[in-house]
Amino acid sequence: MPEYLPHGVAREDFQAALAEIRKIVGAAWVFSDPEGDLQPYLDHMSAVPPETRMPSAAISAASVAEVQAVLQVANQYKLPLWTYGNGKNFAYGGPAPKQAGYLVLDLKRMNRILEVNEESGYCLVEPGVSYFQLYQHLQEKGYKLWIDCAAPGWGGMIGNALEHGAGYTPYADHFLFSCGMEVLLADGQLLRTGMGAMPGNTSWQLFKYGFGPYVDGMFSQGNFGIVTKMGFWLMPVPPAYKPFMVTYEKEEDIGPLMDILRPLKMNMVIQNGVVIEHISYSASVQRLRKQLWDKPGIIPDERWREIAKELDLGMWNIYGALYGLPENVEMTWQMVQHELTRIPGAKVYLQGDRPADDAGWNYREKLMRGEPNMTEFNLVNWDGGGHLNFTPMAAMTGKNAAEMFALFKELLNRHGFDMICEEVAMFRTMITLVMIMFDPRDEDARQRADACARELVAIAKQHGYGELKANLTYMDTIADMYDGQGGALRKVNQVIKDALDPNGILSPGKSGIWPSNWTGPRT
Repeated sequence: MPEYLPHGVAREDFQAALAEIRKIVGAAWVFSDPEGDLQPYLDHMSAVPPETRMPSAAISAASVAEVQAVLQVANQYKLPLWTYGNGKNFAYGGPAPKQAGYLVLDLKRMNRILEVNEESGYCLVEPGVSYFQLYQHLQEKGYKLWIDCAAPGWGGMIGNALEHGAGYTPYADHFLFSCGMEVLLADGQLLRTGMGAMPGNTSWQLFKYGFGPYVDGMFSQGNFGIVTKMGFWLMPVPPAYKPFMVTYEKEEDIGPLMDILRPLKMNMVIQNGVVIEHISYSASVQRLRKQLWDKPGIIPDERWREIAKELDLGMWNIYGALYGLPENVEMTWQMVQHELTRIPGAKVYLQGDRPADDAGWNYREKLMRGEPNMTEFNLVNWDGGGHLNFTPMAAMTGKNAAEMFALFKELLNRHGFDMICEEVAMFRTMITLVMIMFDPRDEDARQRADACARELVAIAKQHGYGELKANLTYMDTIADMYDGQGGALRKVNQVIKDALDPNGILSPGKSGIWPSNWTGPRT
């Protein structure tokens, strides 16, 4: 059996470090068997073999004090720690570390809901709190508050927000609607951001900025500290909620549709995180690929049009909702309906119009009122379980929408993959979520998926479309996209990293940020 050790750490030192850590968290919460208790920390859905990211150990801490003590040991022995909170983060690397040999610092035992304030509409939670957990807590206590959740409800609230995740209510931008962090720095120093830096202050979860520089952003999608608490604003239950779906017959409708949608979003007429599903995305949630296509090669356009008719959907399908006073909602709906049906062939569906067993409508309607569920995870079964997600961002224009869809469709089809995608309309921008779906047990499919992913990033950069997230394999490649001004952004990140984490123990390589003193591989 191969041995997995942190780079540059002798076996004797590693065993001594684990012995100290066992005294801190308890022997039952240190995992070190590659064939046993480390298996849950592998990624089985990416285009690289899972064992290429086998951790040397995993540590499950239960408190800030335990994490501080673990950090002391990690600094002494120069142990690289890869922090993992909750959820799965499949398609981006799951719970696996960037490289084999890292220690995973698992925080899901820190799962307390520390406060819910109904009057001011906020909560304070630890890294192990999932969307399901907070939703259930609000229901049990009878709070008139909604959460905003990612599509798979098992996701961790803090982890998703730190990775710039999004949801489906008016509070869809999870980092934007966070307020106040507690962070452990690499040396064990505890930091509370914003108003939390002032002892006795009562608005830590109410006002984001405090006094001086706003530092919260440094701890998102990076490796400058470990977030141990985070506040989130919660949406008061509105008097009226009106979900809707509009279907469109043609793929080329995406251009004019995005131009119609842009002013509705910019002016906050439609307030929530609007999703425009391609039929491929809709179908992958509701059916297995083999049920729809049993021939070699990609599913052709003609067959996609047939599938749309079979599912009583369009080639593009918008899910949105309106919120507020009943009279205002109905008045606004008249304008929204008029605008969204300007495209010939558009069909409108409201609550009760779809069949009771319509899985697509049912789970989207729940998400738009903050009820977590797992329906969307069905798409993992589309073609063997492997999938890589990419989220290029662009200005919300019809030209960009049409160009991005055409570019990425040609690319995926050329590599032998169906184009599975959806568009997400934010305030002024749109995210084209592209999924490369493949069987990770098929070596040829894995290699094609990897080649397709690398070319996708390159094409996105050529056209000025910035990628928002990264699978572990492509973090450095995507960080290289942001190379303007002589690579100034990476240089600034490097200075901050070396200043706050001089031993380079916190998630080396996360988002392409490596310690200056790192001597190990960077693949």
